Amino acid sequence: MSGHSKWHNIQAKKGKADAARGRIFTKRGREIAVAAKGNPNPDTNSKLADAIAKAKANNMPNDNILRCIKKAAGESDAANFETLTYEGYGVGGSAVIISTLTDNKNRTAGDVRSTLSKCGGELGSTGCVSYMFDNKGLIVVERTVDLDEDTVTEYAIEAGADDVVTLDDVFEIYTAPAAFSEVRKYLEGKGLNFLEADVRMIPQSRITLNEENTEKFLKLLDKLEELDDVQDVYHNVELPDDDEEE
Repeated sequence: MSGHSKWHNIQAKKGKADAARGRIFTKRGREIAVAAKGNPNPDTNSKLADAIAKAKANNMPNDNILRCIKKAAGESDAANFETLTYEGYGVGGSAVIISTLTDNKNRTAGDVRSTLSKCGGELGSTGCVSYMFDNKGLIVVERTVDLDEDTVTEYAIEAGADDVVTLDDVFEIYTAPAAFSEVRKYLEGKGLNFLEADVRMIPQSRITLNEENTEKFLKLLDKLEELDDVQDVYHNVELPDDDEEE
């Protein structure tokens, strides 16, 4: 499996705008709150531990994370949220998968459909593009002078990962979805810091759009990510290094 992102550029882009960072923290906070409902202890709640790891990879402060957990422990609102996934098409035959967390699926479906339509795309039926993606755990670790490929590969094998891809600036560690929590926990125990840590939809191949359609597609991504109910957006478009999705 080949690498697909310049992770430093992604992180730099995330930090450029306070509004964008705030949206990310809100989305990650909602995931934490939902995961913490019923069991606010990440040591015995792997779903919560995974949500925390994802939030930390997005540079969410520990204080924010703790507040989300405490809030969830004292409220019932989080129990009303459900995860819904939408599939559709962008310009140029591009494929898009939108993961949402919502307490009003009619509102969310309408917002996603409208956003796709306004940006030259359309909402599709379940399964219309997901067959072009693989659901995998992905852990991205920064490559440093103190962390070599042999060490990371050894850790990954010991943890039960499926594959390790070495890029110029990072190591990408892939796992089966069911093994993600254990692999993440093992690597954390080895002291590795994550730039990304999540189970996500990874395209089997990517397409290249012309300049005009690339601009339209970037606008679609921005508009989708601005929606409160949208947690993550996955796609199969090869974008410039500094314009990759989360």
